[in-house]
This record gives sequence, structure tokens and C-alpha cells, in this order.
Amino acid sequence: MTHALRDRQWPAVRWARPLVVLVALLGVAACDKDKDVDPPAELTDIVAARNVDQLWSVGLGGDSKNLRLALRPVVAEGVVYAASHDGEVVALSAANGRRSWSVKTKLALAAGPEVGAGLVILGSSDGDVIALDAATGEQRWRKAINSEVLARPVVVNDLVIVRTVDGHLEGLSLTDGATRWAVDEQVPRLTLRGTAAPVVAGERVIAGFDNGRVLAVDVRNGDVLWDTIVNAPKGRTELERLSDIDSPAHVSGDDIFVVGFQGRVAMLALDSGQIWWARDASSYRGFTMDDDIIYLTNSDSVVVAMKRTDGSVVWEQSLLRRRGLTAPTLDGDALLVGDFEGYLHWLDKASGEIVARTKTDGDRITNAATADDGRTFVQTDSGKLIAFKSTPKIARTAATD
Repeated sequence: MTHALRDRQWPAVRWARPLVVLVALLGVAACDKDKDVDPPAELTDIVAARNVDQLWSVGLGGDSKNLRLALRPVVAEGVVYAASHDGEVVALSAANGRRSWSVKTKLALAAGPEVGAGLVILGSSDGDVIALDAATGEQRWRKAINSEVLARPVVVNDLVIVRTVDGHLEGLSLTDGATRWAVDEQVPRLTLRGTAAPVVAGERVIAGFDNGRVLAVDVRNGDVLWDTIVNAPKGRTELERLSDIDSPAHVSGDDIFVVGFQGRVAMLALDSGQIWWARDASSYRGFTMDDDIIYLTNSDSVVVAMKRTDGSVVWEQSLLRRRGLTAPTLDGDALLVGDFEGYLHWLDKASGEIVARTKTDGDRITNAATADDGRTFVQTDSGKLIAFKSTPKIARTAATD
């Protein structure tokens, strides 16, 4: 078994047995106590080509270190909605951080929030889904689904789509949380701790699972429209056969883009699930993309830019290797990633060069930043929510006659 298994480099894993779910961290010298592990890259000085201004910050509390939760702020109509693991949910002005409302749900919140149809939806570690009024924070309904929710719920039409850690995908009524339909996929005995959030494309829900499969489900009735193996398990040991799809797919027009751990990044046809192209890649962090390029954080925290048309590599940035980077977030003509020491790094989209850096509160940043209206919003695992604005520096030119 490999010995380079620190939490800084690898995700947590989950052993699943009937009625039992255990969380273990790869990297606690269980494999080989006598061998050194490769350390995270040391940060080196950079020449900043981008200005970064902190606009405001708010402490949410609810320390979630090492829990790999999916608590990430969301912005809707100038309001930032965010939540902490100890159950607090807040609505804040995106411009200045002023609170509109704050409620304590008394739940161990683990995923969300999602905002839609006047509701704020969240999932908990204990298998609860809760819906709050987006204007007031008042509870509208609460549903027990009996399995941890580690993926942001999705609102579509009159439904909330929820994905749980045990391979369960469920459509709940927006009105009262009643179950409309459910789909289940078999979960391997050993999986990474994480869950790919479902995404919606028209009348289809696209969901990746821990067995390396991607499903398209009819949002109206839960019928499986197609089922494609993107990331087939390989190897002799259960560790080698980890093939989870833990980051959300991205849909663009008639194409779906997806990446798995110890597997491939691929482009699929939305209507059939046919794989148009696939390239070797490994990621549990995820990716973002623009009209031409996929920007991917791989499992070794190397940021890779790949052409959408065929997956060929445009550039790689390896100076942040093994720093537990988040998925990239598009911030104008730059990419923003966070790391395990609470640093934020801005990369030039065209070249991958690091063009700016700042530090938050020193705690891990697990989830990608949220971008909206020229601002980015970052939540650390200790519950600090910070708003930033970054702009390119204007180069000075010599005066000419």
C-alpha cells in the first residue's frame, strides 16, 4: 500500500457496511510508519499582477475541520446565503455582509445551501433535509431521509433533488418534502468521503456515483434514461479500485463533462450518455470551465487546463502540489483556488501563472469559492465567510513624446 497518504494530499475514505458507516483518513501512518511522505509544496514569493481587496468578513462558527462537508455559500439576487456545521443559516448582503436574518436549525448541517422558488434548502450529517423561507429564514418543512447528505441539493421545477452518501438519489416535493421518486445505485465497500452534487439539464438530472457511473434521470418520474460507466474500477486492492465520481458534472449545450478519481475526464452526449472523448485524469476536487477550456484540480493539487474539444492539455500549474487545493473558480480572467492552510491563490487563465495570493484565517478551505457580480465569496472550514474583489493591475507605461 502506498505510503504518501496524508490528509493534505488525499481525501478521507469511507468504509460502508450494512448499518455501519465509518470515516477514516488516509494518511495516518497505518500503511507504513517508517517511510517519509511527500510534503506539500512550500509557497514561494510571487510577483503580484492582480490586486486583491477584502470587502467584508463574517464568522459563522461551526468548526468542520477534516469533515469534508459541502457547505458553500450561494448568491441570489444580491443576497449571500451560507450555513455552518453547528446549524446556523444566515442571509447577508453581498455588498457589505450585513445580516438580513439568521436562524439556528439545531442540525449538523453538511451540504448547501441551495436557493430556489423562494426557499433555502440544506442537508445534514444525520440525514435531514430542511427548507427555510428565503426572505425570513422561517422553517417551511423538514424531511428525514436517513443518510448523510454531502452534496448540495438542487431545485428544479417543483422538486428538490437530493443525493446521499449511500448512493441514493431522491426527488422531494418543494411544497412539503414528500418523496416523489427515488433511484439507488450500489456503493462500493470502500469509497472516498464525498458526493457529487446532481446537476439539471432540461428535464434530466445528471448524477455521478461512487461506482464510477453517471446516470441521467428523468426529473418528472425518476426513470433512468441512460447509465454510462465513465470511471471503471481498476486494480487488485480496494484502495486501487477507488473510482468515485465526487465532483459535479458540468453541462454545456448538448455535452456533459465529468471527472473521476483514479480514472478519466470525459465528455458525454447529453441525450445518450455516449462518451465522445476521455483522457486519463484523477480528481475528487472538481473543475470549472469556460467556452473553450476545462480547468481541473487533480488529486495531487496540480491545476490543469484542457481543451474542451478533445481534452488535450494547454498548461499545468504544479507549484501548489499536494496543498489540498479546491476546485478552481472563475474570477474574471483569473482562476481562484484555496488550500489547506487557508491561502487563496489566483492563477492567470491563459498561462496558469500565479498572479496573486492572500491568506484567510489559516484554516483549511475545502470548497471552491463562489463568484458573483465581480466578487468572490470564500468559506473556511472554521466557519469564516469572506468576500473579496480582485482586479488586474494596470501596467505602467513609459511616457512617449
